[in-house]
Amino acid sequence: MAVNLSKNGPALTAAFKEVVDEKSNTNWALFTYEGNSNDIRLAEKGDGGLEELVEELNSGKVMYAFCRVQDPNSGLPKYVLINWTGEGVKDARKGICANHVSSMANFLKGAHVTINARGDEDVEPEVIMQKVAKASGANYSFHKEAPSRFQDSGPQGPVGSVYQKTNAMSEIKKTNKDNFWAQAEKEEEKRRQEERHKADEERQKMEKERKDREAKEAMQRDKRDKERSTQIDQQKKYQQQQDAESRDQERPRVEAASLISQRAVNPREMFKQRERGITPSDSDVPSGGPASPQPEEAPAANSYVQETAYEKPAQPPVEENNLYEGTADETPDRGTCARALYDYQAADDTEISFDPDDLITGIEMIDEGWWRGFSPDGHFGMFPANYVELI
Repeated sequence: MAVNLSKNGPALTAAFKEVVDEKSNTNWALFTYEGNSNDIRLAEKGDGGLEELVEELNSGKVMYAFCRVQDPNSGLPKYVLINWTGEGVKDARKGICANHVSSMANFLKGAHVTINARGDEDVEPEVIMQKVAKASGANYSFHKEAPSRFQDSGPQGPVGSVYQKTNAMSEIKKTNKDNFWAQAEKEEEKRRQEERHKADEERQKMEKERKDREAKEAMQRDKRDKERSTQIDQQKKYQQQQDAESRDQERPRVEAASLISQRAVNPREMFKQRERGITPSDSDVPSGGPASPQPEEAPAANSYVQETAYEKPAQPPVEENNLYEGTADETPDRGTCARALYDYQAADDTEISFDPDDLITGIEMIDEGWWRGFSPDGHFGMFPANYVELI
């Protein structure tokens, strides 16, 4: 991840400007990270130069120091940038911070000398000042020249030289540092590749789980739709069966009503006339079609008809042509019997009511569509013939 200089930007910029300002007493500033984050903060600043700065370096942190020094050759101000990585910093953290060096160099711009340091021997003030002197590009001599170039000044000393003895340990440490930073960059790149690979695998796994979940939900929806369709078909079949049974139960009543409507003479009227002792003649039967009800004639003044007083006699009146005499209780033989197939409710007091499986006794088959007999409760009257089955 990139280094973050914006969070504490004003404080960082102010400390940097103090160091580069020659009129300011502050000649060094030290920057580090906030915990394990990539946010840079100001750690410390001061005016004691390199000697004071190196005392603030922490062996367990990664720090960046910017210091103003005086060139020993020219006396001009020079700026030193120190990239400090303590020996106690973990390798993973070192690899991450290795990518921040260039960003910090761009922020702390203007450095004449850049030093990558890991130990105290790398930040010795004398060593740093030697590098500053080399970076100045020239060695100045502050000895006063003789008044005359041609004046004999006596024996001359040995000629000076810029040769310096090579320190093998220092060169080895420098090489190790370069190798360390190169290795750290390789490890960081490898880590980023592993993270990208892991992220790709996680994304593929999530995509597969999503597709499996969608397929499972689609199968469940199809199953629910099939079950709902099956239930609807069963309900339709059941309703059709109920309708057929209703039609079968209604058919006998419709047939009875049709049979009654086709009669030329109303059987009830004929029975009433028989009970009053009147025998219907053929002239009373119309030639075709059902007879329309006619109002009964009023009885003569000297005659007495007990028609209105007739209400469900316990025993039928005795007629000359009646084929049944007595009641079912009085006669050991109950006569012609039939068992009810359907329930029937009497329309008036000339009919009887019964329920399915009831026994009808003393039946008189006086008409093709209507019979009369005794119901289980002892009432005597007419009933439709197709509602019963002879025993």
